[in-house]
Amino acid sequence: MGLVGGPAHADRRVALVIGNSAYKSAPKLNNPVNDATLVGGMFKKAGFDSVDVRLDLSASEMRRMLREFAGRSRDAEMAVIYYAGHGIELDGNNYLIPTDATLETDGDVLDETIPVERALFAVEPAKQLRLIILDACRDNPFAKTMKRTLASRAIGRGLAKVEPTSPNTMIAFAAKAGSTASDGDARNSPFAAALVEHLPKPGLDLRKAFGFVRDDVLKTTGYKQEPYVYGSLGGDDVPLVAVKPAATGPQANPQDAVRRDYELALQLATRDGWEAFLAQYPDGFYANLAKGQLNKIAAEETRAAAEQKAKAAEHEKARLIAERAQKAEQEKASAAAKAAEDARIAAEKQKQIEQARAEAAEQQRKIAEAAAAKALAEKQAAEKAKAELAAKQAAEKAEQAAAKPAADRQLPEVENQKVAALSPGSTSTLSAAELSKSVQSELRRVGCLSSSAESEWSSTAQRSLTLFNKYAGTKFDVKLASLDALDALKAKPGRVCPLVCNFGFKADGDQCVKITCRSGYRVGDDNECEKIPEKKPVATREDSRRRDADRRATEAAPPKPEASGQIICSSTGCRPVQKGCRLVSGVIPGRVSSNTATGGSYEVCN
Repeated sequence: MGLVGGPAHADRRVALVIGNSAYKSAPKLNNPVNDATLVGGMFKKAGFDSVDVRLDLSASEMRRMLREFAGRSRDAEMAVIYYAGHGIELDGNNYLIPTDATLETDGDVLDETIPVERALFAVEPAKQLRLIILDACRDNPFAKTMKRTLASRAIGRGLAKVEPTSPNTMIAFAAKAGSTASDGDARNSPFAAALVEHLPKPGLDLRKAFGFVRDDVLKTTGYKQEPYVYGSLGGDDVPLVAVKPAATGPQANPQDAVRRDYELALQLATRDGWEAFLAQYPDGFYANLAKGQLNKIAAEETRAAAEQKAKAAEHEKARLIAERAQKAEQEKASAAAKAAEDARIAAEKQKQIEQARAEAAEQQRKIAEAAAAKALAEKQAAEKAKAELAAKQAAEKAEQAAAKPAADRQLPEVENQKVAALSPGSTSTLSAAELSKSVQSELRRVGCLSSSAESEWSSTAQRSLTLFNKYAGTKFDVKLASLDALDALKAKPGRVCPLVCNFGFKADGDQCVKITCRSGYRVGDDNECEKIPEKKPVATREDSRRRDADRRATEAAPPKPEASGQIICSSTGCRPVQKGCRLVSGVIPGRVSSNTATGGSYEVCN
């Protein structure tokens, strides 16, 4: 729309181009957007005064665009609408489908689509030519999925035939009524490609142009798709682009009108003015200048907003300073008191930390000194025992030397051992027994021997020394007891071999205690308490047979006699009638008279 009002600047030829591809409830179409862009460019190159290209419109947006286009058509000689996308025919009426339509039922067509009559209404104000081009005859997926609310309601294939009632009105279909159009394999459909080839030819009547379009589409599609035009024009040729008359005098500069509108927009210097100018002249030198002016306005708006924001921040800062000035001294004193308290608390915490460290160090020192004293005492005891044993062995050797030859007095020595192995000879039984017993006593103390110490070096003692080698990291010969092994054992202050308990027992210090589980639990295979599984009663066939037999026996047994509730009296007194008995009136058979005490009745039992 021009910036200068009045008939001199009214739109002479206007076009609205719509291409819908991105449908939300149907597969996306590839060509409509491309076709709309191509056709819109064709109208611009043909010199149309207003060309509005819109892509992927919703229902509300399509209605708004048609309403605005009807306003531009009032002062136009030619008004053209091109639509590419999905369309549908319902009960002989054609509808254009927006991108947000769902069309779950046939009744939704009336609410969610745009009738073609709405497009005819938008172009009707044009004076010379009213043209609607519908590239919407594709195979419609909505018609296959929507539910029918009325069985007799017809949904056709393609679009239905339309006969315009207004003069100088034409409706061009991409395919004949009742048939569908092809998108082809190229970027644009065959119909759109033929339109841009023939419609903009200067001086070519539209009826002939659409005839050429029909011929091209038939050849391209192998005579499967035939475009069709409905409506009529007068006897004069009606070209979309008129032939330019030959220049006979000085020609007006086409940029003069653009320059005048630019100068008017420059005088207005508003965003709305520049946007209106760019809508009318989207390309060219003055369009670039207008975009620069828009950028200048945007920068000024940004600067003004930033300045306003800065002023507001400064005002807020001044207000906060005024409020804080009254509390400055109080906050200062509070901060100083808080800092002093924090310092005191930090100093107290540091003091406690250092005191704890000193106490821990002192405790470690005492433990180290006690361990050193114990180790020294154990070492001295071991050396003393070793000296006494050596002296005793020397005395024994001296006695043996006086009694037997030197060969009998020698003990076999073991390589790399300080103490010789004790032979089973009668002369060395005492010393070997004491050494064996001492070593076994120490093995028992460090937890490697569970049985009592014996004088003989048995296989049990050998296994216990093997365990000691394993856990103490030593390599003593397990076949005999030695002084080195004894010294190493005495040097260990506590248990070396781990305590191993039998099933159902667990280690508690240096002894095994029985594992006790709470009620409902027992000791499992992993020596831990586990819940006892509940035993479910299992019915057997024998139990059911026994119950059935008892029931049948009970039902077959005769009923037990029950008390009748009657009383019988005699001279000795009254009593209840026995179970299974009853009172009978009359005289007892064989007697002269009845029992008068019972009122002339007697007892009869089964």
